[in-house]
Amino acid sequence: MQIHISPRDVKLTSAIHSYVAQKIESLEHFGLNLIGAHVALWHDDKRAFKHAFVVKVHLALPGPDIHAEDHGHDLYQAIDVVTERLAEQLRHRKSKLVKGSREKSRKAKIRRQVALA
Repeated sequence: MQIHISPRDVKLTSAIHSYVAQKIESLEHFGLNLIGAHVALWHDDKRAFKHAFVVKVHLALPGPDIHAEDHGHDLYQAIDVVTERLAEQLRHRKSKLVKGSREKSRKAKIRRQVALA
């Protein structure tokens, strides 16, 4: 998976880069073929201190893409919140896929039983 990080008014240190990469790569365990991720990090001086850092993430997947955004007073905290939101969306998508395949299997089994009877 390709990870593209765009800092705006934030100095992208190696610590921030590795932290973001680690958090985004941890989402790969859902097994949904993540194609890429675009992460936008910025510091907005005009916002209140409580919402100074903004993190937006766009995950490219087969099918509809997933987006998440958070504002926070700490950049690392905002990154954590965004990854939690993305994980929740990925869990929901995977559950729907598994449920759909189970439903198809169940219906096929019923059709086979009816045909044999």
